[in-house]
Amino acid sequence: MTILLPDPISTYFSACNGADPARLARCFTRDASVKDDGQAHLGHDAIEAWQRESRQKYEFSIEPLSVAQDGDRVTVATNVVGNFPGSPIQLDHVFLLAGDKIQSLEIH
Repeated sequence: MTILLPDPISTYFSACNGADPARLARCFTRDASVKDDGQAHLGHDAIEAWQRESRQKYEFSIEPLSVAQDGDRVTVATNVVGNFPGSPIQLDHVFLLAGDKIQSLEIH
């Protein structure tokens, strides 16, 4: 089954799995925020650094399982496999879109 995701979110997952932190950061607005594992990352530089560090530490891959959209808010249930305790794990990625970019992302 193919899951249809808005373009910036599709690009986000592609960049995550392709290990391209700079491409991933460009999916976000300049003032975007990411909340993951109890930490907030604000702006392109911080988001790129978060992705680079996460990729290096956990060597993960993400598979979108389902999507629910309510206006600009998009929740994607995912299966995440990597080098971390409890792998694999299902996590929700909650995106807030602003036009063709991601304004915020919360992972839980």
